[in-house]
Amino acid sequence: MREATVVVIGAGQAGLSAGYHLARRDFQSALSGGGSSASGERLGRNRPTFVVLDANPAPGGAWQHRWESLHMATVNGIFDLPGFPAPHVAPEVPSRDAVPAYFSAFENRNRLPILRPTRVASVRRIDDDPEGDLVVETDTGQWWTRAIINATGTWNNPVLPQYPGGRIFTGRQLHTRDYVSADEFAGQRVAIVGGGISAVQQLEEISRGATTFWYTRREPVFRDGSFRPEFEGREIIARITAAVEAGAPPGSIVANTGLIWSPYAIAARDRGVLARRPMFTAIEPEGLREADGSFTPVDAILWATGFRPDLSHLDPLHLKNDRGGIEMRGTQVLAEPRVHLIGYGPSQSTVGANRAGRDAVRVLSRLPGDPLCAGRDA
Repeated sequence: MREATVVVIGAGQAGLSAGYHLARRDFQSALSGGGSSASGERLGRNRPTFVVLDANPAPGGAWQHRWESLHMATVNGIFDLPGFPAPHVAPEVPSRDAVPAYFSAFENRNRLPILRPTRVASVRRIDDDPEGDLVVETDTGQWWTRAIINATGTWNNPVLPQYPGGRIFTGRQLHTRDYVSADEFAGQRVAIVGGGISAVQQLEEISRGATTFWYTRREPVFRDGSFRPEFEGREIIARITAAVEAGAPPGSIVANTGLIWSPYAIAARDRGVLARRPMFTAIEPEGLREADGSFTPVDAILWATGFRPDLSHLDPLHLKNDRGGIEMRGTQVLAEPRVHLIGYGPSQSTVGANRAGRDAVRVLSRLPGDPLCAGRDA
């Protein structure tokens, strides 16, 4: 059993931002020493500490698992980590190489106390005291802590719709999370399901060597004109923030933004493959039963159906309401103020994750009884 005043769960953009700001506020590494919590003493009264627990074997968060053909030219943009501008990278460099290298350099520069690979199984309360400690159960042991900054993102919680006949399909089914390269579909007939950015990217590249069919639940909406973060971006963030503060599930940034006429979307349109079909009604052994009753044979179904927040380890805290949402103010969960969610709701983007990491630490730096932190501002 080990202890830390604050435990950060996840070392993607949001978790690294939180670690940076904790270090700036004089939180020390919990990996360099410290006693056992078994004595019952309150954590962090004299020397506030923190640790970052990361399930991945190496730096890079979910970026290290992205598909091979996702290059820096096609990603939506990576916002600089705090105090560490990203280096110039050639557009053709795969993001699965460039971003982890950048994250790794940031970790080394700031000497963050990151423990990996460590998978968090659950977070629970020790007792009914609302100011008591929390226990973080991991596959490498327990951590006792006064507060959690959760930055687990969505990559490990893919949305996989259940359709009639899915279990009897004789072809291949996979999710965006499992996608590697268009080469594996060369010469095949491939159904691509989903109306987001990933679906359009994969449709464009797979269609160059395969016959593709694009399915969405609703007619995709492409945004005309430019997308200005300081105007349209602010409106979207305000909308998602209002949903989270009302306790509603936040939805994804893409669902609130719509699709942009990116170079790959334009290329798919110009080649005639950006032709959306309404959702099929059933999956049969050799293909799909269309909405009009016709049959389309396919060899593979790629579910580009997105992700949901990866929060199952927080289930023992009962944070969700009856609508499946988590009511928050800023980064703090109203039902459990010891928990901060970053990279969630309005902070899903890379710039939002950076700011959320800073904001969470600003609140936690005012933990009562922590003389090293009291009264400090960013």
